[in-house]
Amino acid sequence: MQMIQTVLLTVLVFFVIVTIHEWGHYYFAKRAGILVREFAIGFGPKLFSFKRGETKFTLRLVPAGGYVRMAGEDPEIVEVQTGQTIAVRLKDGVVHRIYLDRLDERSEAIRGEVLSVDLERQLHIDLDIDGEVEKYSIHPQALVIARGNETQIAPIDRHFSSKSVGKRAMAIFAGPMMNFILAFVLFLVYIQMAGIKDSILVGDIPNQQSPAAMANLQVGDKIVTVNGEAIGVDFGRMIDIIAENSNKPVDIRIERDGVAQNISVTPLPDEAGDGKIGVAPSYGTRSAGFGETFTAAGTLMKDMTVMIFDGLKMLVTGQFKLDDLGGPVRTAEVTAEIAQQGIVQLTSWTAVLSLYLGIFNLLPVPALDGSRLLFIGLEAVRRKPINPNREAFVHFIGFAMLMLLMLVVTYNDILRLIRGE
Repeated sequence: MQMIQTVLLTVLVFFVIVTIHEWGHYYFAKRAGILVREFAIGFGPKLFSFKRGETKFTLRLVPAGGYVRMAGEDPEIVEVQTGQTIAVRLKDGVVHRIYLDRLDERSEAIRGEVLSVDLERQLHIDLDIDGEVEKYSIHPQALVIARGNETQIAPIDRHFSSKSVGKRAMAIFAGPMMNFILAFVLFLVYIQMAGIKDSILVGDIPNQQSPAAMANLQVGDKIVTVNGEAIGVDFGRMIDIIAENSNKPVDIRIERDGVAQNISVTPLPDEAGDGKIGVAPSYGTRSAGFGETFTAAGTLMKDMTVMIFDGLKMLVTGQFKLDDLGGPVRTAEVTAEIAQQGIVQLTSWTAVLSLYLGIFNLLPVPALDGSRLLFIGLEAVRRKPINPNREAFVHFIGFAMLMLLMLVVTYNDILRLIRGE
């Protein structure tokens, strides 16, 4: 039962952070009047789908992200050509359905040869019906039906490319923005559950022959001062003071069961010559007030952002080897491990993943949101759009390279699992 719960929580984490990202794209695209053809979670073969309004919602096999497919981003998939024999169904004299195959089975439909057609601007179709030319208007939400699939036409004013620079940029930026909002909300929840750190405690003394054990430090002791310096929750400062006093007595003031006392500990040098006493920390906490919750969540968000950018910088400068990188499998493995620690730690980890997804997607890497925003920015500066074929080619190359990188890191992840690392 524990394993099933862990798996479900792991899947839920990925589902939430990807869905909120894609929902940002979807919501602001709809606000801009763009036709959203598909809202997909995952890539590859379709597992499940349903249609609501104009949009098909799909769940796909490979859980490595998602996408929102907007009309006009790619060459339009609806094609009706002159000389083609089709059938149309009218409602109040306007074409609502266009049939491209199985014409003999289309009841109450008018059959004819296409003389001219415009599905994007003029929204009209001229048919040769038994030698007579009939002109029809096409409804802006008309459906083209072929091979059992229904595809809604997209008038030019419903295309992504027809919208202003600001609306397009917002539709793209909204995905990462929703990840940032989700991360901040989850950090708020985490602070409320975990509380505010207000002291350093002795969390563990792994070696009973260590200086800490020999000086009678005990698990649960509250560290107040080290060599007269108040420590608060700055464990790093405590480490620095101890490291500087190798083989020298260090006076540590503690509180045990509410009673203050001084303990003298002599740190022993490690291989680098830094003093160590053999203590692992934990933290005392208290409930966070309303204002403190927002302040602490903001601080966490800032610290995690700096940490993520430091990691990306190390990746760019080559301080990481390819074997050090983890992909979806490794991320899922870590998420499962954290899920076993409880909902508090899982909430914090989900916030970090959401923040990372938002930042990563804003990188100016082809196929990512950052690259698409870069092209929109160039268009704003040049005051004319980039050649869509060139932009599509750049994004295609970028997507192929990202998929290749994902295959490599996933292969590394699987090897780690096989080796038990």
